[in-house]
Amino acid sequence: MPINSFRPVVLSVFAALALSPLAVQADMSESEQAALQKSQAAIKEYATTLKAALQTAMKAGGPMAAIPVCHTQAPQIAAQVGKKYDLEIHRTSLKPRAIAPQPWEKTVLEQFEAEKKAGKPIGKIVWHQTVEVDGQNELRLMKAIPTGEVCLTCHGTNVAPAVLSKIKSLYPKDEATGYKLGDIRGAFSVTASLN
Repeated sequence: MPINSFRPVVLSVFAALALSPLAVQADMSESEQAALQKSQAAIKEYATTLKAALQTAMKAGGPMAAIPVCHTQAPQIAAQVGKKYDLEIHRTSLKPRAIAPQPWEKTVLEQFEAEKKAGKPIGKIVWHQTVEVDGQNELRLMKAIPTGEVCLTCHGTNVAPAVLSKIKSLYPKDEATGYKLGDIRGAFSVTASLN
């Protein structure tokens, strides 16, 4: 894909990630509602900030310059956003490159695949639940990430050899290739304490 065609595609991919507010359920407590709202804001900020970093890298040096953004800057962005909103946030996938899903995340990602197969648009595939872990209540939120055209550069079925070599050098156990346009690439995952 020509570098100059990256910008419109990446904008459409990240536009699909913008969260419209989830409906607040009548049985949700005020702390759950607040945690849900801040979790949504955190995902939106993470996606927007990562998009900007990827656009800058692609404009400067194409896919080879964008790979280090996902490797180094994405975790830093997640840490900064997590600190700002006082929660944990990351990206994960059934075919992970960096962060393997926890058992509960794997279950949700499998549910997302079933929802997609049933015809639900990826941009509307979102899940949240309040759980108790070690006596502490937490809200968990996951938002599906669609595979756009630009994602295929590093995650598709025909990744350029130089790009694949760079990926393998940074992620020796990489599983995150073989995606097709419109697949679920993974999800943003947020955990926010309610205590």
